[in-house]
Amino acid sequence: MEGVLATAEGNVLVKLVKIAQKRGLKGEHGTWKEFLDFYDKQLGSSSLSDPSKRNRDDLVAFLTTLKKKEDLQVLASVLKLENDLFEKFRKRSPDETAEQRLVRMTLTHKEYPLDYLFPSNAEDWVVTGLGKKKIEPTKIEMIAIDCEMVLCEDGSEAVVRVAAVDRDLKVILDEFVKPHQPVVDYRTFITGLTAKDLEKATLSVADIQEKLQMFISEDTILVGQSLNNDLKVLKMDHARVIDTSLVFKYNYDGTRKPLRLKKPSLNYLCKCILGYEVQKEGVPHNCVHDAEAAMKLVLAILENGVKTSVPLSKEMLEADKSRLYLHRIPCNVPYEELNGIVSRDIPHEVKPFKKQDRHYYTAIVVFNSPEEANQAFENIAGDLGKDSMGLSPKQVFLEPSSSGPTSYVLVRKMVEDDLIGEVSAEEKNASPKKRKREYDSKEKIRDLTKQTKKEKTRERRRCKPSRRKKQRS
Repeated sequence: MEGVLATAEGNVLVKLVKIAQKRGLKGEHGTWKEFLDFYDKQLGSSSLSDPSKRNRDDLVAFLTTLKKKEDLQVLASVLKLENDLFEKFRKRSPDETAEQRLVRMTLTHKEYPLDYLFPSNAEDWVVTGLGKKKIEPTKIEMIAIDCEMVLCEDGSEAVVRVAAVDRDLKVILDEFVKPHQPVVDYRTFITGLTAKDLEKATLSVADIQEKLQMFISEDTILVGQSLNNDLKVLKMDHARVIDTSLVFKYNYDGTRKPLRLKKPSLNYLCKCILGYEVQKEGVPHNCVHDAEAAMKLVLAILENGVKTSVPLSKEMLEADKSRLYLHRIPCNVPYEELNGIVSRDIPHEVKPFKKQDRHYYTAIVVFNSPEEANQAFENIAGDLGKDSMGLSPKQVFLEPSSSGPTSYVLVRKMVEDDLIGEVSAEEKNASPKKRKREYDSKEKIRDLTKQTKKEKTRERRRCKPSRRKKQRS
C-alpha cells in the first residue's frame, strides 16, 4: 500500500483522506484530526484539517497509519475505481461472454482490490493496454502465467523463471530471469532451482515485460492462480484477469465458515476439478505445469460447465480442530508468556497470528490432535456464552505480574464441532445406498403422516353436520 500511495496523484490522496474522515477510519494515531494533533505537534506546524490544504507528504503519512485489512480494502477499492478499464470490465453487460463472466467474478471479489493494488505509476511498471509500450500484439484470447520467485538480500522477492501458455495449452514463453538483487534463498524445495541454474540467465524483468506484451492487448485475458503475486514480481498491471483462487470457492452447504479461511490452493483445485495433483509432496513446482493447470481449470468451467464451488478440505478443517484461537491479547504480553495459560498438562505450542489493533493481538494454540485441543478447551472455566459467530469463547485471566490484575484473553475453537458436516457413527459406517434408503423411508413416513392427517380432516368434515342442515332441523 505504501508504494501505491507514494505514486498516487495528489487529488486521489485528498479523496482517500476525505473518505477516511467520513468513515471514521483510525490509524496508529487515531482519526485524521487526531493524527494531525499528534503530527503537527511533532513538526511544530499549524493544524489545517482540510485535506485539500495539506501537502501530499502529510496525506501519505496519515494513510500509511491505517493497518486494518477492512480499512485497506476501502482505500484499495477507491484506488481501483480510478482505473477506467477496471470499471469497464467489472460491470455486467447484456452480451457478456462466459470468459468475461469469470473476469467479472474476479474483479468483484472482495479480496481483489487489495490483492491487485499495484504501484502502476512507477517508472519500471507496465500498464498493459494503455499504450505505455506501443508494441503490436499478437491476438491471443487468454494467456495463463506463472512465475518462480526467490528471496533477495533486501527482503524482496525476485522472479527467476516465467512461463506462459495460451488457450490451447501451447507454451509461448518459458524463460529464466536474472535476479535484480543478491539471492539469499533460492527456495529450491519449491522452485527446483539453484544458483547454477541461473548462471546463464541474462534477461531482466523489463525484457520479460517486452516479450509478454507481444501477446497482450487490452482485450487479452490473463489467467493464473493468485495471479497478483506473479504480476507483482513482473511489475505488470493488467485489467482483464481471471484469478482461479478468487473464482473458485469452498462450498459450505449451510455450515458456518471457519475463523480462518484460506483460498483453495491450485493443487486442491486440480484434485477436485481435474482429478490429478499438479504439485506432489516433496517434488518442486514447475511453472509451466502450474500455468497449464490454471488454464485447464478455466477451460473446465467454460467448456465442461464445471461449477465454481469445491467441497471443503477435511484436512484443512481437521488441522484447525487441533488448534484453539486466542484473541484480545494485550500487546505488552509476549506470546512466549502465553504457554501454559490454556493448559498446563496437555502439550501445545503458541504461535502469534496477527495484530488486531495497537492494543491487542491474536495467537493460535496448536495441539497434537483434535481430542487434546477439545479436552484443553473443556477444562477451561469461564464460559461466556455464544458470540456473534455462534461460537463459545472462554475467558482466561493472565498472571498479575504479566500485565496487571484485570488482564485476560479470550479462547475459542477455530471451527465448530459440526463444521465438517459430522454425522453419527452409524451414518458414517452406512453405505451411500443405505443412507439413501433411510432418507427415502423418512420421506415415505412424512408422506404417510400428511396423508393420514388429510384423511382425518376429510372424515371430520363428513361427520360434522353443515350449518344449513342445522337450521332446517
